[in-house]
Amino acid sequence: MHAAGQGGDEPNVGAPTDADLVRLIGAVAEGDRMALRALYAATAPKLFGIVLRILRDRSAGEDALQEVFVRVWQRAGSYDPQAGSPLVWLAAIARHKAIDRVRQDRAARLIPAEDGFLERLADTRDGETDLARRDALARCLETVEPDHRNCLVLAYCEGWSREELAARHSRPVNTIKTWLRRGLMSLRGCLEAA
Repeated sequence: MHAAGQGGDEPNVGAPTDADLVRLIGAVAEGDRMALRALYAATAPKLFGIVLRILRDRSAGEDALQEVFVRVWQRAGSYDPQAGSPLVWLAAIARHKAIDRVRQDRAARLIPAEDGFLERLADTRDGETDLARRDALARCLETVEPDHRNCLVLAYCEGWSREELAARHSRPVNTIKTWLRRGLMSLRGCLEAA
């Protein structure tokens, strides 16, 4: 007798069919948490393999996998069985989540020193020091090129994304990233000299 999946004629009893996955996704769309657990149990190993190949880090892969299933929970109602197999849909979500994480990690590494610099600048434990920092910041912001200054304020004070800034300024995202980096470097240089 052969073990399932090792060349024998027996079907792989543990492997869910497309119909099983479609039913589970449909139940998840209706808010069924048990269906989400069953979907996780049935597909997590395959999806984890996908995110792990992209991220090459087990911990990041586990985090991404969790995000995948949060997205599945939120978007299960948008799955259309006529558009493709459920595993392909799930794999696409996993791939996109992993790629998003890679992009976020790259963006976070673009200006790590400046990000820490802004956090230290925002530290307001002492009121007098806070006032002096605000004055210095306002003075130094005036020395930053206007487009760069505008991007800095919108990104770091208003929470705008690079894409939103690119649309507002009709520039490519990479240009916005360059403006932010140059603006931060200019601001940092001025504040350190003050």
